[in-house]
Amino acid sequence: MQNGSEQMIFDFWCMKKFSFKPNLDSGISKVQQLVDALLRSINFKMLREGDALPSVNDLMKESGLSRDTVFKSYSELKRRGIVEAIPNRGYFVTRSQKQVFLFLDTFKAYKEVLYNSFKQNLPRNVMVDINFHHYNFDLFESIIRNSIGKFNSYIIMNFNHPDIPEIIREIDPDKLLLIDWQIHSAAGQAKVYQDFGESVYRCLISGWHLLRKYNELVCVYPEYTFHPIESVENINRFCDDNNMKFSVIYNIEELDIQVGKVYLVFEDIDLAAILEQANSKKFRLRDDFGILSYNDTPMKKFISDGISVISTDFKLMGQKAAEFALSNTKLDFQVQTELIIRESL
Repeated sequence: MQNGSEQMIFDFWCMKKFSFKPNLDSGISKVQQLVDALLRSINFKMLREGDALPSVNDLMKESGLSRDTVFKSYSELKRRGIVEAIPNRGYFVTRSQKQVFLFLDTFKAYKEVLYNSFKQNLPRNVMVDINFHHYNFDLFESIIRNSIGKFNSYIIMNFNHPDIPEIIREIDPDKLLLIDWQIHSAAGQAKVYQDFGESVYRCLISGWHLLRKYNELVCVYPEYTFHPIESVENINRFCDDNNMKFSVIYNIEELDIQVGKVYLVFEDIDLAAILEQANSKKFRLRDDFGILSYNDTPMKKFISDGISVISTDFKLMGQKAAEFALSNTKLDFQVQTELIIRESL
């Protein structure tokens, strides 16, 4: 299925033979511009498997590119297995290359786990264009609008903003996968997500045998975090149900760790602040106070002999996203959230 923008681009390519003029004002190299243009022509079926690419000489004359630039571009496509060179005949398309648009919020350590898993589960003929919106709606809108019609699949980590649904509706729903947070997902929309509410409550229940030794659970939820508030609400519910004192720190400057309390922290920068303060006070982790962090990273198993975490499986999330990128099959998959107990509780 093609939306209007994609059909218009497809028709444009099919009306004419392949031609290319580099954008001299672009910060992208001429080699990469030509590679991208050829890949788009293959994706939109202007050039099909078995078709010949324009000869190096013809493309040089038409585009004004040097022989070296054209040759490097063709060599890159050959390296990726997209084209092959036949002596005395030229370059021919051997297979198409899928182009995937991956749109994450920020690049944190646990997102690197997701991204690496995603890439490792894709074959070489899949090109991934990764972007970050940093929870900035104007940036989100601009990047999405500029991407329409250019990709085979769109994998997007969206966020809580009232105008997001209007923007993502411009993407062909058959090519769209929402990941991590299912907010703004329409009925039948493909999604691979974690649960930020009830799953958090269940994780705390499973760790009650360790949490019960503390007299208060302090949730460090700073103003700059974008973590869904439903996690805090379910942490509060857990404390109410178990007669445990509960409080929230919104301003990290007010942090003053105390003996007998366990701190649930959402941002790694705040985790560092807690550990630094504990070191200055000579508090012993687990004996004097506890820490429970959100979102596991490779380093948390080594920090202070191990930081306990509530985390989803970002490696599995990356695998599922790759599955969609390869087939565009409908997914409605919740990645489980688990409590990983280490030495900090």
